[in-house]
Amino acid sequence: MIRIVLFLVLIALAAAGAAWMADQAGDVTVTWGGYRFETTLGVFELAVGIAIVLAMLIWSLLLALWHTPGRVRRGRHERRHARGRQAITRGLLAIGHGDAAAARMHADVAKRLASHDPLSLLLHAQSAQLDGDRAGARAAFTSMAEREDTRLLGLRGLFIEAQRADDALAAVAIAEEALKIAPSSTWASHAVLGFRCAKGDWDGAMKILDNNLESGLLDKRAYRRQRGVLLTARALELEKVDRDRARENIIEAVKLAPTLVPAAVLAAKFESEAHQVRRAMRLVETAWLKQPHPDLADAYAHVRLGDSARQRLVRLETLASKTPNHIEGALAIARAAIDAAEFTRAREALAPYAGDPTQRVALLMAEIERTEHGDSGKARAWTLRAVRARHDPAWTADGYVSDRWRPVSPVTGRLDAFQWQTPLASLPSDKGTTIESSPFEEAMLAPPVPRREVTANESLGEPRHESSAETVAPPATQDNLPAAARAEPAESAQASSAPQPSGAEPAQPPRESPPPAGPAPLFRARADLGKTQGAPIPPVIPILRAPDDPGIDDDSPNDEFVEQVGTPKVQAGGWRGFLARWGGS
Repeated sequence: MIRIVLFLVLIALAAAGAAWMADQAGDVTVTWGGYRFETTLGVFELAVGIAIVLAMLIWSLLLALWHTPGRVRRGRHERRHARGRQAITRGLLAIGHGDAAAARMHADVAKRLASHDPLSLLLHAQSAQLDGDRAGARAAFTSMAEREDTRLLGLRGLFIEAQRADDALAAVAIAEEALKIAPSSTWASHAVLGFRCAKGDWDGAMKILDNNLESGLLDKRAYRRQRGVLLTARALELEKVDRDRARENIIEAVKLAPTLVPAAVLAAKFESEAHQVRRAMRLVETAWLKQPHPDLADAYAHVRLGDSARQRLVRLETLASKTPNHIEGALAIARAAIDAAEFTRAREALAPYAGDPTQRVALLMAEIERTEHGDSGKARAWTLRAVRARHDPAWTADGYVSDRWRPVSPVTGRLDAFQWQTPLASLPSDKGTTIESSPFEEAMLAPPVPRREVTANESLGEPRHESSAETVAPPATQDNLPAAARAEPAESAQASSAPQPSGAEPAQPPRESPPPAGPAPLFRARADLGKTQGAPIPPVIPILRAPDDPGIDDDSPNDEFVEQVGTPKVQAGGWRGFLARWGGS
């Protein structure tokens, strides 16, 4: 609007000036060499205006001709750059949907048309990564690291390539260089912090942590937690080397992170050794309310040195009451009850979890059966159930399961990554069980029927009589039915029983043995049958060796005409039979 007003004002002034000049009377005479020009003032002003306009047009034409080569070069460069940008765009899209061949083709076009464009270098590096060309990717990232505007991006790419090549030293060196250039770089700070923690350089790790707080990468709460983790790791390392420094570090750590389980356990241990029992109990209770843990229960049980097993049981019952219906409390009570020989209390604590036990529950039940009753059968059954039972919580970080707490994850190097939780591989699935249990496995997992094994000492309870002839008896079966149920089958079994072997003389009826002091024997006496005198069994030839042994008896005479002992089962034929019959007569 303002421009329109100014334009109209200028036109009005020009019209007023032209009208004023037209009203002025006079002549203009121009003498140049031998020429003389005379005209009026208005015509002269018109000629001067036309001359100025023509001069301006000529000057503009000359300038246009002068700048034409430059404009042609700029136009060609712009068209080339536009084609390069188009190739970069298409190449990045090809990388996005995983087309390595198209990405490589567009990267070559972009490198030819826009070789100095940072995005062209990035496209070339990423296409090389997608194609598996590690050397080409490193060369592209090295070129980017040499430029001022893409240095951090190039260092980041070289860091990733060093990680893929498992070159930890090169990766850390690159990350430290990037951290010097940009102290607020998240990936460089994370990499250097993880490396220093893995190397045990806790002072250097704390410097990185302070730098992250100043750079705004961490808030105050996360800083306190991570510093507590580092102090706890250093205290655990110094526990057996410098106990004074370890105590100072763990006290500071438990103030910064009171719910950190290893910090609370170690601090309670030091306070217990200093006879600060109440303070140690408070530390454990604070961490227990946040996350019940077996190490906390163990530290709470032994917080006062010299207590009996029953006193530890009472103390753990108090701790478990703070988190009712939690399995860790029940496991802690059961463990203390077993140590105190309070097996009934241990069974009561584990009863809510015995239907679907975890591995620790099944193992504790096996220990109860073995310790209380000496029942190895039930203990073995619980142990078999522990094999297929659900896993208990463990220290887990990024899919890695550890038997102890660690300050950093060995997978990603992340600080304070370990959490006390059930591993993902053991969580229940909505797909149902993959392997169905067979009847054989169910029978194996079921508690076995108690049975009495005949030991060597019991079988040799009576003095053994030496004889040259051994007796062989057919195997007998055990009858565990009630007396009323086995009355009728017993009579038929008595009539059809196999003959008992004996020596040369008839066997005597079995004597009634005195009642055993221990459990009932494997073969019990029949209370429903009378003890009648059995018919004498005819003598048989004593067996001096196994029936299928064709060997030679060294103790017997090696004479074929010797008199036979007893009556042979089969009459010999030929002259041997004749001599035998003749000699017998």
